[in-house]
Amino acid sequence: MPKVTVVQVIYNHKKYIEPVFTAIFNQTFTDFHVVAVISGNDDGGKELLMEKFPQVDIIDPGYNIGFAAGHNMVFEKYDSEFFQLVNPDLILEPTYIENMLKAFSDETVGAVTGKLYQFNDLKFKIEDFRNNTTLDTTGVTISKSGRARDRGQHEIDNRQYDQSMLVKAISGAGPMYRRSTLQATSYQLPAKKEYFDEDFHSYWEDVDLTWRMSNAGWKCLFVPSAVGYHGRGAGSSKKGYTDVLGFIKHHRHLSPRVLQLNYKNHIFMYVKNSPWFYPQFFVREFFMLCYVLLFEISTLKILLQFFRQFPLIWKKRKLIQVP
Repeated sequence: MPKVTVVQVIYNHKKYIEPVFTAIFNQTFTDFHVVAVISGNDDGGKELLMEKFPQVDIIDPGYNIGFAAGHNMVFEKYDSEFFQLVNPDLILEPTYIENMLKAFSDETVGAVTGKLYQFNDLKFKIEDFRNNTTLDTTGVTISKSGRARDRGQHEIDNRQYDQSMLVKAISGAGPMYRRSTLQATSYQLPAKKEYFDEDFHSYWEDVDLTWRMSNAGWKCLFVPSAVGYHGRGAGSSKKGYTDVLGFIKHHRHLSPRVLQLNYKNHIFMYVKNSPWFYPQFFVREFFMLCYVLLFEISTLKILLQFFRQFPLIWKKRKLIQVP
């Protein structure tokens, strides 16, 4: 079995396939294989992938399995020492995997992220991407209110994040996980084992997983020498809550389904992982609810699912024994 399994869950991402997979197979580290889970194929991406990159293992469940369950399927099926996730719109520099692996020489490191930049140019010329200095993520910070933010997102890179350091959690755009850490922080449920929480389906399951790892004593590490370029479909508004109009404008570009999952899952993530229920959390949620009632009433359609899933989410909090 190769040392690294590279994983991608594809949901109608045909336009990204050639540049993204070309970058994967141009890696200086070569002891890996690639698995693609087809979560949506309305655009024929699966057929293009089979034609251009026949060496990729393809898993096609035949429906939108979601980010969480799609990756869990691969984590359970393959027994590589490490798993490198690559979002469908993430282009890696050739030394990305090589530099990520170096961080795992410390056996207490469970998850690693590189320095990811944003891109908006759909021509996919790597030479153009290298001129982009707007950061996408250098790890994730989490406040007492439960607000999780990609460190440095939307900032111009002035080498302020050029030091390797521990972070609380890591984005799911391009992380690498140690297999033994995934096993140690998984949920053994009656019917199956979960690594990413499948009650999330998509959104915030990445931060939930690595926050859980941090709580369990594993290190999450940012490695600036591993560089990639991320198209990111959602992300945060540039100034967050300090710019209300900008926040509203940003949310209006997101689909109702994304907004619903975002609302439900950010609460679940906090309930499961925060050691205390800080007053800041309740204050933030009060204002978030007011915002939803005024500007985003369709988001409340997720409440039925929220209350149906909440008892299991609370059970999972107890399973992981939050400190």
